[in-house]
Amino acid sequence: MAETHVLFVEDDDVIREATQLALERDGFAVTAMPDGLSGLDAFRADRPDIALLDVMVPGLDGVSLCRRIRDESTVPVIMLSARADSIDVVLGLEAGADDYVTKPFDGAVLVARIRAVLRRFGHASGGQPGNREPEPQPVGGLLVFGDLEIDIEGMEVHRGGRQVALTPTEMRLLLEFSAAPGTVLSRDKLLERVWDYGWGGDTRVVDVHVQRLRTKIGQDRIETVRGFGYKLRP
Repeated sequence: MAETHVLFVEDDDVIREATQLALERDGFAVTAMPDGLSGLDAFRADRPDIALLDVMVPGLDGVSLCRRIRDESTVPVIMLSARADSIDVVLGLEAGADDYVTKPFDGAVLVARIRAVLRRFGHASGGQPGNREPEPQPVGGLLVFGDLEIDIEGMEVHRGGRQVALTPTEMRLLLEFSAAPGTVLSRDKLLERVWDYGWGGDTRVVDVHVQRLRTKIGQDRIETVRGFGYKLRP
């Protein structure tokens, strides 16, 4: 089985080297870069399976690097930040990141988050998701909600006849909503099902991804039920 290739962009020499060694001990192949511009070059040259980007790196900051990567690829991205400030978290997620980890982090926690993201993306080295009930499959593999069409088998979404480009995380989120239209799904439930968190997680991850999904499929398609969560309008 091929090793999972991780691009790691971090300007602190100690953190970069220690984290690289820890990831390599867990079986990952790691390309570590000290700044955003070299990180972008490495991404284009190596096409890694996942990118870990520190927010505050020189040359091209982590958020800008995430945007550049997202313009070219749907590869999973985890942002790393020394602060848990909302602005850092939201900017990273709005740029297209799939998750974030606050520094200082435990190596085992980082590896667990990486593997959780890879499972969502179906990467072999990430293993398989835990015991979950299979998602309902519609006859013919097509779901229709007004002008929104979801092709389950082809993993494509069209709105008003035009294809909508979704990241794998956004697609999984939409599939959860479409499997139970009109049913309120709590943020904790979405964290468990979409982000594969068997532990508590930051619900801001859900909120930002829902907002990103709304901009693509229609602001009114996903309704906020205050105090409970979100639901897809049938």
